[in-house]
Amino acid sequence: MVDNGTVRASGLLAVGDGHEIYWEESGNPDGIPAVYLHGGPGGGLGTGAYRNKFDPARFRIIGFDQRGCGRSTPHVTAPNYDLGQNTTPHLIDDIERIREYLHVDRWLVNGASWGSTLALAYAQVHPGRVFAVVAMAVTTTGRLEVDWITETVGAIYPEAWDRLATHAEQAGIGYHRGTGRIIEAYARLMTHEDPAIRDAASRAWVAWEDHHISVGTGGVQPNPRWEDDEFRHVFTTLVTHYWAHDAFLTPPILERMVRLHGIPGTLIHGRRDVSAPAVLPWQLHRTWPGSELIIEESEGHGGTSMVQAWRTANSRHADRIEADQAGA
Repeated sequence: MVDNGTVRASGLLAVGDGHEIYWEESGNPDGIPAVYLHGGPGGGLGTGAYRNKFDPARFRIIGFDQRGCGRSTPHVTAPNYDLGQNTTPHLIDDIERIREYLHVDRWLVNGASWGSTLALAYAQVHPGRVFAVVAMAVTTTGRLEVDWITETVGAIYPEAWDRLATHAEQAGIGYHRGTGRIIEAYARLMTHEDPAIRDAASRAWVAWEDHHISVGTGGVQPNPRWEDDEFRHVFTTLVTHYWAHDAFLTPPILERMVRLHGIPGTLIHGRRDVSAPAVLPWQLHRTWPGSELIIEESEGHGGTSMVQAWRTANSRHADRIEADQAGA
């Protein structure tokens, strides 16, 4: 009997350098393997709502908390944590270790927001292990994209961006708007030796986060996750670390799309997504034969119709995978 999507197996996998990655499985153990890559960086699996995007009767659903966050250990906030051991190549290697450990040959790769960047990056490195990619609230975390979300969008939320910049200017780290990248300033603040400075920076950062993702969500609302100090510190440390380094992707994703030729993909995006404008998935789609682009006109950085499109896309890919396997 297939379960209803609740976790039926989980564990910690040692991946080197003292890191252990929390993984979990649900759904049909004999179904099509599908891996979910969470957002952030640092967002974690949370309450497990990601499992609702898959039919548990058809999929072997695999999720994990990326290194340094969630139930994986150690957190990036641990004393003497080496952020040099937390980069996109490290995360891609972790995905491969999980795949091998769980005896998966190929899988359907899903990602949302930052997870879509990681899904694309993983598929570009390991195309032979990917049935297809489904990405929602699409990002690539390139330099122009990071500058957009941390600087340019201030034209839409000038009051909120002014508070973000003012905090960095008054923190005593030598940042002045117009002469440096604010993302690099906050990456320095989140690794400052003074915990009070780190805490204040994390609060300033997530206040900005709540603003730039608010379009299409009914207004600016503080995310209740920020009330957890550890979660807020982990999230802000990882986001600023990855964004300040252009996600450690050289060349950037858009310049190596040829690696995805032959792999089907679905890109789901909200027209009102100010954080990541629709030109990003459009550019990916234009350079990716076999991909489809779904723009939800009324949605922002996520929403009900986007989630339904996500479920439908996974089901369509399952139909194709099962047909291919039957004809093999």
